[in-house]
Amino acid sequence: MARLVVLGGGVAGHTAATFAADWLSKEHEVVVVTPNAKWNWIPSNIWVGVGEMTKEEVTFDLDPVYKKAGITYKQAKAVSINPAGSATTDKPFVTFEYTGQGKIGQIEDMTYDYLINATGPKLNFGATPGLGEGSQLGEHTVSVCTADHAEHAAHELTKIMDKMRKGERQKILIGTGHGMCTCQGAAFEYIFNVEHEIRKAGLRDMADIKWISNESFMGDFGMGGLHMKVGGYVVSSRIFTESLFAERGVDYITGAHTSKVEKGRIEYELLDGTYGEETFDFSMLIPPFAGVGLKAYDKEGNDITDTIFAPNGFMKVDADYAPKAYEEWKATDWPRTYQNPTFKNLFAAGIAFAPPHIISRPAKSVNGTVINPTPPRTGMPSGIIGKAVAHSVCDLIKNGPDAHLHEASMAEMGAACVASAGKGWFDGQAAAMTVYPVVPDYEKYPGTGRDSDYTFGEIGLAGHWIKHILHFLFIYKAKLKPFWKVIPE
Repeated sequence: MARLVVLGGGVAGHTAATFAADWLSKEHEVVVVTPNAKWNWIPSNIWVGVGEMTKEEVTFDLDPVYKKAGITYKQAKAVSINPAGSATTDKPFVTFEYTGQGKIGQIEDMTYDYLINATGPKLNFGATPGLGEGSQLGEHTVSVCTADHAEHAAHELTKIMDKMRKGERQKILIGTGHGMCTCQGAAFEYIFNVEHEIRKAGLRDMADIKWISNESFMGDFGMGGLHMKVGGYVVSSRIFTESLFAERGVDYITGAHTSKVEKGRIEYELLDGTYGEETFDFSMLIPPFAGVGLKAYDKEGNDITDTIFAPNGFMKVDADYAPKAYEEWKATDWPRTYQNPTFKNLFAAGIAFAPPHIISRPAKSVNGTVINPTPPRTGMPSGIIGKAVAHSVCDLIKNGPDAHLHEASMAEMGAACVASAGKGWFDGQAAAMTVYPVVPDYEKYPGTGRDSDYTFGEIGLAGHWIKHILHFLFIYKAKLKPFWKVIPE
């Protein structure tokens, strides 16, 4: 019998665990350790954040799903791993602290044969003074990173819309809350959904809406921008994005590091070294991501966290982490199997793996402050990687240590994104985009780094219908309903 422990029950972890449980015989055990009692379809948090969906519509209980799949479920937070065992056991083990199941605060060790780290990100609100404390959202801004955050955001949005109805003009600021944020796409969706709801309520003339981002140009999205086919023409994502903002009367600030947040006010620094401030009545700023803080120890109890994890807390995998100049970065630097190079029974999936470098061109302000997006690894890539890693582990269990490892390089992976620009069956819109590959390969595709035949975008009502259908489709898949395996990641 072999035991696979999956840390995390988000898109990557849930995908890895459910496929592994399906592919392995009952003599083997699949365990999921996650601090959450519910699974959350995060892309639809945007709609919760404007009051167009409820928290209950984007979440479901994990326990009955894992019971159905034959998965052992521990509602707990992983604290550390001992990949070589300890003085009292030769078996590697993980230590976790219960967050539910009537055992809150209890510590438990569990041995494993294989471990998949899919812990996702720590929402690092504490990186920006005033944005929050540690991983906790502060009182000055709102967030849509979790279903609870999004529900709170909708409540605060209702308050300012009530003020608009009373004739009070409101200032709205949405974007990134630090110079090294990722997930510009989530903020992008939210600002357009807020604008849509305000316009739908007949209050658009009472709102000043502004975007602030660490992207050096509009449409970077942490992918260095892209050139895509729109209406038969190849258009840069910068032109595509700037036109959307212009059409909706939304102003923007780019190349900005939000350095401080206070009640109704932020301070920021620009790439040119100048400083500025913005006031607001309502603000949603995405925090930067970091690893969740897992520690690692050797057999004697010595700290080997730096061996297993990168300085940002994400797990090292089969990537080329050698420092290089931007001009020397290659698509082949990116991982293919997501296996830890030191301990071959450790894998990472989704946001939990450490990228070898950013995708966008690195940038610092003239004052030396790093201001550039970090690589996006959410959504479709997380699911694809989670499934590939599960496949590798299952083959290792069935066929031994020489089994073939499955590959899912982001430099050979396409991704589709449907970004909502306002919810409504007849007046909603969404920007539907595909990109191939996610990580540009300038050797294979000189000039743009991507295949223009498979990189395209459109915006319209049909895109909204697609996003709405995907909401139901992926929740159906995550609940392991009939034929769930045929629905692609």
